[in-house]
Amino acid sequence: MQAANLQTKESKELLGNTFVCNDERILKTVAIYGANASGKSNVIKAIRACVQMIFESHNYNENTVFAFIPFKFGGVGKPSKFYIRFMIDGVEYEYSFTLTNTEIITEELYFYPMGRRKLVFARDERKGPDKKEIYEFRTAIRRPMDVAANTSKKTLFVSRASQMDREVAKDVFRYFNERFILNYLGYNSYSIEPLLNSNKDLILKVLKIADSDIIDIRSQHELGEVKITTFHRNNPEVPFDFYSEESSGTQEFFHMMLTILNIIRGNKVLLIDEISSGLHVKLVEYILNLFHQSESAQLIFSTHNTNLLNMKKIRKDQVYFVNKRADGSSDLYSLFDYKDFRETMDAEKAYLQGRFDAIPYIDESSDNLNELI
Repeated sequence: MQAANLQTKESKELLGNTFVCNDERILKTVAIYGANASGKSNVIKAIRACVQMIFESHNYNENTVFAFIPFKFGGVGKPSKFYIRFMIDGVEYEYSFTLTNTEIITEELYFYPMGRRKLVFARDERKGPDKKEIYEFRTAIRRPMDVAANTSKKTLFVSRASQMDREVAKDVFRYFNERFILNYLGYNSYSIEPLLNSNKDLILKVLKIADSDIIDIRSQHELGEVKITTFHRNNPEVPFDFYSEESSGTQEFFHMMLTILNIIRGNKVLLIDEISSGLHVKLVEYILNLFHQSESAQLIFSTHNTNLLNMKKIRKDQVYFVNKRADGSSDLYSLFDYKDFRETMDAEKAYLQGRFDAIPYIDESSDNLNELI
């Protein structure tokens, strides 16, 4: 999410799409475009797989097979590597691990207190079986070998150390659990009822902005589930069951906005795959504007919505493309990489013409169509 050093008039007018942290400019939103089956959803899935390992690996037993699918064309048995950089209270962290479907091979955590890179721990299971040979520690974690003794090849050290009340590891776990939200529903998103109760007036205002005639919304528990009832301007006395009588678009927008309001207020990070699913383009623009008006909330999303490719509303460095290579792997690159593309040009038209690849190439000739018919 690092912003590029853009000095054009158009990019300077969109400085609100960024924020500054430790003298570095950071993007608030990033859009990922690509053809169907190009791998753009896999970018989101990879981040989620990485974070879910942090959440869950301390509970894994010896028969556990990790919940991710390695690249099938990359060679049988080759390990997968996850590497992520993030900020906690202005301090940068670097965390990485490699693993196969059945065991963790390496794991490392560095951070930058006082601006200098410092090792928290490093782990290489190939140096085993002695834990003293496998692990390397500095002073950030107290009694680290106690944690290592309780960490199997199925478990990330960060997960076990957090469970065992070690401070730096707890900071990392809390960041991903509380500030890095993997979707607006499921994963580590928040429960509907408390979000609705604390944001009811705002949600009604947002629904009104979305041209809804809902004037009241209530929740209650029935048979262990949350039942949501809505009331409309046309007849405020008639109750509507939210999940069977409201439109799918209204349901989608409601769930999304519940989480987004929480994200923006807390300056957190949100991942959404296919943000335009069920939503009008104007509602998606409204969501992006909310993030751009926030202090430092961030949104990473994939989309097919080319209407968002407007250089008066989004910077070049906020647009990413995913294209499938000949070997089946995915190439992720930015619109910023195209130095000959200027913000005064029509980005949507250029994308649909295939200038940046990342679109399907379809034979629409009459012969081909007639052959199919």
